[in-house]
Parts: sequence; structure tokens; C-alpha cells
Amino acid sequence: MQKLKNTFAGFWKYRYLLQNLITRDFKLRYRRSVLGVAWSVLNPLLTCLVMFLVFDSIMKGLRGEGIPHFAAFLLIGQLLFNFFRESTSMAMESVLKNAPLLRKVYIPKYIFPLEKGCFAFVNCLFSFVALALVLLFSRTPVSWNTVVLAVYPLVMLFFFSLGIGLVLSSLYVFVRDIMHLWEVFCTLLSYASAIFYDPEMMSGVMQQIIHLNPLYWYITAFRSCVLWGRGLTVSMLVVCFLCAAVSMTIGILVFKKTQDKFVLYM
Repeated sequence: MQKLKNTFAGFWKYRYLLQNLITRDFKLRYRRSVLGVAWSVLNPLLTCLVMFLVFDSIMKGLRGEGIPHFAAFLLIGQLLFNFFRESTSMAMESVLKNAPLLRKVYIPKYIFPLEKGCFAFVNCLFSFVALALVLLFSRTPVSWNTVVLAVYPLVMLFFFSLGIGLVLSSLYVFVRDIMHLWEVFCTLLSYASAIFYDPEMMSGVMQQIIHLNPLYWYITAFRSCVLWGRGLTVSMLVVCFLCAAVSMTIGILVFKKTQDKFVLYM
């Protein structure tokens, strides 16, 4: 218990550094951009428009019929998956990119993957403006009684992504090829996350395979709260929590075990 208190006290000590790093990332991302943070809304809207035109017309038969309010359905999957991909990909490079700073002053190394996860989370929250616009203009009915429950899968997804990010940031210091492998894996994962199709329309074997993907549960739980008004089932509550808990546990253990060797490979 005392060790946990000391860890939290150490984290609280560096809260201002975390805030400054997040602010710095926003300034760097939108530096010399005319629209600035507005791209957090426009980018998912434009991407959703392209994907909507492709999957709602050209590939309509492949994704299956009977998905009501497909634009909102598609955008939710896209936003949550992009958050996962962005947070893990940025966290992977975070420790190595800050090597010059780590050589000069003492900073807990976990601050950097944590900051990337927080940055991606804030950016995702800005992107939900795009979702609100799609819900409004497509006249998609929203059950306000269950919308607030969508916070749960979103927060669990944050911790799940953070755990993965801690593992990737550790491995990337030693093996640079991890970045290229992760890009390929994320591409594969995007097709197994039920972003643009309903897995219930597939065969039983394919459904079982897709159900093994944690991202499917986070995306489906969010849709269930926002689009379908069903709230969260027991399976959604348990699976979302267990995946986040396992990811964080593995991430912390791997990071703590390897962080003392980082300086030798930077």
C-alpha cells in the first residue's frame, strides 16, 4: 500500500510537466496550420465521408445490409480505432525521441508514453464534435439515458491503449523494427475491429474470431450506449475491464523491468 502511495505521489509531482508536454504536442501538431485544432474535427469527418461513399455504395454487398444509421456507426468505429492506433504509435517512439532530455535531467520515463496517451485521448475528445455533427445532420436518434455510460468503454480503452503503449515504448528502444511491424499489425487489426461491418451478419466462426479482438468490445460497447440505447451488458463490462487490467499489468511490468537498460541503447 505504501509503495502505491509513493508511486502516486511521484506521479502527482510531475503533473505540471505532463500538462506542458501535452500542450507542446498540440502546438507542434497544428503549428503553421490555418485551421489549427479544427482539423481534429475536419479530418475524421472527411475520412468518414470517403469511407461512407466506399462502403455504403461500392462495397455495400460486402459489408452486409441492415445497418441503420451507417454514417454514425462507421464514425464511432473509426474514431475509437484511430485513438488506439494514434496513442500506441506515438507512445512507441516517445521514450527514444526524448533521449536527449532524459540524459540531462531525471524524469520518470513512463511520463512520455503516458503523455502521448493523454494527448491522443484529448484529441479524440475534440474529434467527438465530428460525431455530434454526423448524429445531428443524419438525424440519428440518440438515447440520452445511456449516452453517459459510453464514458466507461472510452476510459477502459484509454488504459488498454496505455498498457500496449508501455510495452511498445520499451521494445522500440531495443528493436527499431517494431515500428514497421506495428503499422502492418494495425492495418490488419482495423479489418478485425468491426469498424465498417456488423459481425453478427457473418458466419459463426468469423464472429468468434472477431470477438477475440478487444477493440471490437470497446467499439461495440460505445455504439451500444450512443447508437442503440441498450447500455452496457455484463459481458461488455467484464471484457472491457479485464482487457484494460491485463494490458496495464503487462505494460507496467515490462516497462519497469527494462527501463534501467534504456540508456544503453539510446
